[in-house]
Amino acid sequence: MLTDLPDYYQVWLDLAYNLSHLIESGKLRDLVHKMPVLSTDFLSNHRELMLAHLALGAISMGYVWQEGQHAPAQILPKALAWPFSIVSCKLGLPPILTYADSVLANWKLRDPAGNMEIGNLDLIVSFPGGESTRGFFLVSLLVEMAASSGIMGALEVMHAMEISHLVGVRNGLAKVTQSLKKMKEAFKLMHNHVDPTIFHGKLRIFMSGWRDNPILPRGLVYEGVSNEPILLSGASAAQSSTIQCFDALLGVKHDSETGAYLTCMRDYMPSGHRQLIETLSCSSLRDFILSHSSSDLCQAYNSCVSALVELRNYHLNIVTKYIIVPGNLARSIGCPFRGVGTALNSRGTGGSNLMLFLKSVRKTTQKAHINL
Repeated sequence: MLTDLPDYYQVWLDLAYNLSHLIESGKLRDLVHKMPVLSTDFLSNHRELMLAHLALGAISMGYVWQEGQHAPAQILPKALAWPFSIVSCKLGLPPILTYADSVLANWKLRDPAGNMEIGNLDLIVSFPGGESTRGFFLVSLLVEMAASSGIMGALEVMHAMEISHLVGVRNGLAKVTQSLKKMKEAFKLMHNHVDPTIFHGKLRIFMSGWRDNPILPRGLVYEGVSNEPILLSGASAAQSSTIQCFDALLGVKHDSETGAYLTCMRDYMPSGHRQLIETLSCSSLRDFILSHSSSDLCQAYNSCVSALVELRNYHLNIVTKYIIVPGNLARSIGCPFRGVGTALNSRGTGGSNLMLFLKSVRKTTQKAHINL
């Protein structure tokens, strides 16, 4: 991963790479106020734009939430807002830290010759929370990596459908099923690397956005960009393109409110990811299987759906452990940190009603099973 920008942008990287310390010492906002408004003209390629988006997004989150839930910033200063908006426009992303920023584009190898495993990975940009913060983002990355073979399997299914090759469809579905099981296994690493109290009390607020957020109900003003507050969702797993790809392939149809929210979350994904979801949405795999009366094909499809249900089940368990339980504890005895406290106990960082949303997507996934 790229970790350097042209020297002109060193002030951004100095803040981004020292973000945790600057937030915890209460110095970040003062340093942002001293920042010059920089041109984006010297960002010469996609990788530089992505690193700039990560850096500016992380600094913006730190700036807004430096003082916790009780004193969020209402205005993002022009030195952040202006270049961030231009970089975002060039990338086709919103001007807020996204899941793609914080997970997919936020890692580096400690030993470049080593393997992609958690002991050899580090974050490019971090937030308060120490090893738990590192663990949260890197375990999320490993879950995404485990999905890669499933995405290849989904493309194999699409190709096999085009030529009515039933064995090819079945084999592709088997790859997706195995990938979903690997994702669940990678997810289990969360327990070893992330402390629930630290995650809830220190990190979570820095993933929170300014749409459907009771702490910033009107949104955030981007100085020099818009006179009116802008409403944007924070980074969340709903912005993971892999899960939406599998939903699209399997023809999982979410109810209107949940479906609309997930469709909205595609705006926070890289454009190529959005296009892949839309392509897979046109596959009509379920109809293809129903029209071929093959019990082997139905079983392969149902196994895939079951693996996706299991993954969603596991996500519910993780959310209960890392958000609901520590949130209830913070409500009853007080949060030991000044972070999110109790304000977002029932809401996801993307603004959804958390447990209702997760139970809804699990239920509609279960309904996709084909009765043999």
